[in-house]
Amino acid sequence: MGRSAEEIIASLPQERQDRIDARFQEMRQEVESLRQLRGLAGKAQADVAKKLRIKQPSVSRIERQTDMYLSTLRGYVEAIGGELELVVRLPSCPPLRLQHLGDFSAAPEA
Repeated sequence: MGRSAEEIIASLPQERQDRIDARFQEMRQEVESLRQLRGLAGKAQADVAKKLRIKQPSVSRIERQTDMYLSTLRGYVEAIGGELELVVRLPSCPPLRLQHLGDFSAAPEA
């Protein structure tokens, strides 16, 4: 009979086990789709539709889109109870958070 993945990992050196666990934890923090994100938030499409003041089929269309406006994504994320952050990574700088992108109500920073 074959060995389980847990048995194989347990037989590896501790340093390798730690690297595997770290990568596993990273992957748990990644989501594949808006639908999965909504599921993690415990919301139904009808809940999101009500919050966005649109019909449920429109939520379904948003979740299937591969490209959308940031304002649409921001609204969706806020409708499931989250907050959208946009981070830019440049080679010569630490990660930079863009504030107020497309938010015309916010005053530009000096």
